[in-house]
Amino acid sequence: MGLIDKLTVKPWLTAQRRIDDLDEGGAFALPTAKVGLWVFLGVVVSLFSLLAFAYSMRMELSDWQPLSEPWLLWLNTALLVLSSIALQWAHVSAERGNIDSLWIGLLAGGGFAAAFLAGQLIAWQQLGAAGYFAASNPANAFFYLITALHGLHLVGGLVAWSKTTAKMWGGCEVAEVRLAVELCAVYWHFLLLVWLLLFGLLLST
Repeated sequence: MGLIDKLTVKPWLTAQRRIDDLDEGGAFALPTAKVGLWVFLGVVVSLFSLLAFAYSMRMELSDWQPLSEPWLLWLNTALLVLSSIALQWAHVSAERGNIDSLWIGLLAGGGFAAAFLAGQLIAWQQLGAAGYFAASNPANAFFYLITALHGLHLVGGLVAWSKTTAKMWGGCEVAEVRLAVELCAVYWHFLLLVWLLLFGLLLST
């Protein structure tokens, strides 16, 4: 390269071309959906962390009356574990291109998650029948708030799951839903971890 060429070169354009080449080659490319999910999970972690902190602080006051958690919560926890396992199975099946196993994992994961939500509603009914209302004392209010927020996040996951399942039903290829299945699995694992921590917190009172 001559002296004139060196003086007229634009290094920022060269750097941009290198970045574009890396993106096209996929070396550092990250799907926008993955970035969005991880940002969202970070926000959810902050939300539940603040809620857990407030719960721990509030239970130290004298008007705190711990409620007796329904035994059904243990069954519901097992259902959520099974749902997470099923979605992981679906994820592995999608990576391997096994559409039959993918179907089984997706349907089982969604079914167990729906059963978990139904179980949570039944647990609420049991508590209401026993006289544990949200307005009765702070412990009751926190229980309903914590389980409701977690349930709403799971409902959001089921919306994404239903869209993925609809694509599969429409006859799309496994490659077209591989990322969606992976994100569903990650989200389910996250919600399971959050529930286990919250359930442990509820049992500690």
